[in-house]
Amino acid sequence: MNHFSQGILAWVLGDRSSKTFKTLWTMIKVWQCYFWVTDGYCVYKMFINSEDQIISKTYMTRVEGENTRLRHYLARLHRKTLCYSKSEEMLRYSIRLLIHYLKYKSFPSCL
Repeated sequence: MNHFSQGILAWVLGDRSSKTFKTLWTMIKVWQCYFWVTDGYCVYKMFINSEDQIISKTYMTRVEGENTRLRHYLARLHRKTLCYSKSEEMLRYSIRLLIHYLKYKSFPSCL
């Protein structure tokens, strides 16, 4: 997330393992940010230098807010749901479509 503008800049579907974060880190490290704000999860120190990382729950509220908003709009993201398929492919499409809609207030023209 960019704290100066609204919306999600990059995301990866997976658990909180180093394998999942490595995929995300590969996408975002090229941005060459001045610093990275995290919640201090143990996996991050394997990728982010300690002098480039700010550990703060306060700054993470925007991230948690976006997570809450995604769960609000997509029932398939609720922890225990029987409503929808847990197909990883459909979950990816649903998240991509919702993020696009929340950012541009329209659906992609390919639909």
